[in-house]
Amino acid sequence: MSRPSLRPALAELPPYVPGARSPVGAAAFKLSSNENPYPPLPSVMAAIADAAVDVNRYPDMYATELAEALGEMLDVPAASIVPGCGSVAVLGHVLTAFCDAGDEVVLPWRSFEAYPIAITLVGAVGVRVPVGDDGRLDLPALAAAVTPRTRVVLVCTPNNPTGPAVRADELETFLDAVPEDVVVVLDEAYVEFVRDPLAPDGLAVLAARPNVVLLRTFSKAYGLAGLRVGYAVARPRLAAGIRVASTPFGVSHVAQLAALASLRARTELMTRVDAVVKERGRMLTALRDQGWTVPDSEANFVWLGLGDHATAFAERCARAGVLVRPFAGDGVRVSVGEPEATDLLLEVAAEHAPR
Repeated sequence: MSRPSLRPALAELPPYVPGARSPVGAAAFKLSSNENPYPPLPSVMAAIADAAVDVNRYPDMYATELAEALGEMLDVPAASIVPGCGSVAVLGHVLTAFCDAGDEVVLPWRSFEAYPIAITLVGAVGVRVPVGDDGRLDLPALAAAVTPRTRVVLVCTPNNPTGPAVRADELETFLDAVPEDVVVVLDEAYVEFVRDPLAPDGLAVLAARPNVVLLRTFSKAYGLAGLRVGYAVARPRLAAGIRVASTPFGVSHVAQLAALASLRARTELMTRVDAVVKERGRMLTALRDQGWTVPDSEANFVWLGLGDHATAFAERCARAGVLVRPFAGDGVRVSVGEPEATDLLLEVAAEHAPR
């Protein structure tokens, strides 16, 4: 008897591994998912409550008001904004818009865990380029990996999970080397946390380069990870194609109103971001004082290159009451959270510090 068969590619699809959560009844600081440690602002909570009364209705399919508000903030046409159900979903729409089966997508690795999954699901072929030992993207190697079959190159800046952001001068050199018919996606999920004066201005790059697409999100700096709101910024012609490839009604009404309220409260939210950046600095300094070699992070997390000891270190952290994200064989990513969580993390790190 014949049975329905799944696509063979699914058998080889790497599973997305979410950050660990505390067991029911247990208490632990969660530093495993790069979440904002602060709860929603009262004004955002009020917007969520107001939106709840309309959940029997479909949302605005194109999140028109949100796109207009983002366009005004970013000084781009609203037609350049494509909201979606988190930047992960938007990435999938971008790849769907540009890639046919067998096309190549060049990506750094290790980088965002969802990249290989999204590439495989559209039938494209991922071409992985190793990240440097210092956690930085090797942009010359990414450019060299481009072939006539390449349709998209992914540039995660700051890079998740290692932390460094690319520099403006090296990005310009890289973009000069990439053919203009290849789309370069600048994944700026953590852009609000960047303080490196040499980092590029993504919007200026977008204005100068018609083949660049930006990805941004409300999950991190704006603290709306549970509502799933991300967006692409692109030239209107490219944005129109991405919009066609998007899931209809992909951003809920609740999420749209929460995002709008967050934009109105942006000044207050960016004060919280400044606090996270300050705590990031404390964590980096303390780890380095203990003897750790830690890449410069421009995101809301830091990276410990523990190699084969990553899982054991994460287990030790969990026993101490702090959950971190191990990448078996590579290292551990630690989100920046409450100061008390940093203190616990540093206690465990001191026990395992290089001598």
